[in-house]
Order: sequence, then structure tokens, then C-alpha cells
Amino acid sequence: MNEFLLLLFALLVALLEGALLGVFFFAGLWWTVRKIESSKQVALLFLGSMLLRTSVVMLGFYFILGDNWQCLLAGLIGFIIARIIVDRLTCNTDQSKSLLRKAGHES
Repeated sequence: MNEFLLLLFALLVALLEGALLGVFFFAGLWWTVRKIESSKQVALLFLGSMLLRTSVVMLGFYFILGDNWQCLLAGLIGFIIARIIVDRLTCNTDQSKSLLRKAGHES
């Protein structure tokens, strides 16, 4: 029973760590896309952001979640959950900003 609780705790921690890595990756992607509009070096910004985000996530999965396949799977599920959450939060923000722009142009 004690081993089961330890495994359950490890899986919950892995789920949280995967979610944090996902928030870092997808929030960073959203920030990059927003900054591209005002950037003078679009390719450098996009490439640098992609390399940084991918490196951090790959190292995180390797060092933090790489103990066993169950933790790796729990981390991947957390990563996917974070993608859904960040997508919904940023989509709502973008939609409200576009509605405000339309209302401002009509006045």
C-alpha cells in the first residue's frame, strides 16, 4: 500500500511538472507570435524562441520526468492539459481585444 501511495504521489508531481513545462512552452509561443508584429528581426525572434522553448521542455522531460515511463506519460498528459488551458485563455484574450478594436473603430 505504501508503494502505491508513493507511485501515486510521483505521478501527481509528474503531472504538475508536465503542466508547468506546457505552460512555459505554449505561453512562450503565444508571446512570440504577439511580438512578431513589432519585431524587426522576425526570423531571429522566432528561431531563438523555438530553440529556447524546445530545449527547456526537452531537458525538463529528460531530467525531471525521465525516471520511468509512468512519470513520463503523466508529464505528457500534464503538458497536453496545459496546451488546452493556455489555448483557451489566449483565445479569449485575443477575441476580447479584437472586439474592443472593432468597437473603437465603429465609434
